[in-house]
Amino acid sequence: MSEARAHLVDDDEAIRDALSWLLGTRGIPCSTYASAEEFLAAWSAQTAGCVVIDMRMSGMSGLDCFETLSGRGSRLPVIILTGHGDVPLAVASLKRGAFDFFEKPFNDNELATRIAEAMALDARQRAENATVDSINALLSRLTTRERQIMDHVLAGKYNKVIADELNISMRTVEVHRANLFDKMGVKTAVELANLLQRGH
Repeated sequence: MSEARAHLVDDDEAIRDALSWLLGTRGIPCSTYASAEEFLAAWSAQTAGCVVIDMRMSGMSGLDCFETLSGRGSRLPVIILTGHGDVPLAVASLKRGAFDFFEKPFNDNELATRIAEAMALDARQRAENATVDSINALLSRLTTRERQIMDHVLAGKYNKVIADELNISMRTVEVHRANLFDKMGVKTAVELANLLQRGH
């Protein structure tokens, strides 16, 4: 996982410098890019934090960059900076999933606060995804029979009932149940149910 940072994409060097200085005073790490193309070349699925991008730049526009990121499956929150004439476009980008937009000239402190909020959102989403991934990894280690037993356990059935329904001995159910709990890192059916709930 790369370090979470604000990724500032603007072809105006003065704005890049001013914003990186502002974020530095807030303790927010940032990287700057002079074009959308430069940022997209540096982007990967591990890129964390948020993107602050100017709507109009020479070369690829901020909107095109936002749509390219969406096409790549990026979940990074995107804040768009816009001039007065582009507000309708910026509003349309919000409907497509952008985090927010700011019209120039913007209030520095309000922008810095929204960047911090966007980064907090990204961190929450990544933590949730990591939980789902780790639970799926645990589930992938179960045998077909252990998954069958798990479904019956989650339905609240006793070992004897499970043994009768699957036409196996109660001892076999107990062994599979113990293996299931061990692999999933739980001690009770309630813990197992709570764990799987977090994975949804």
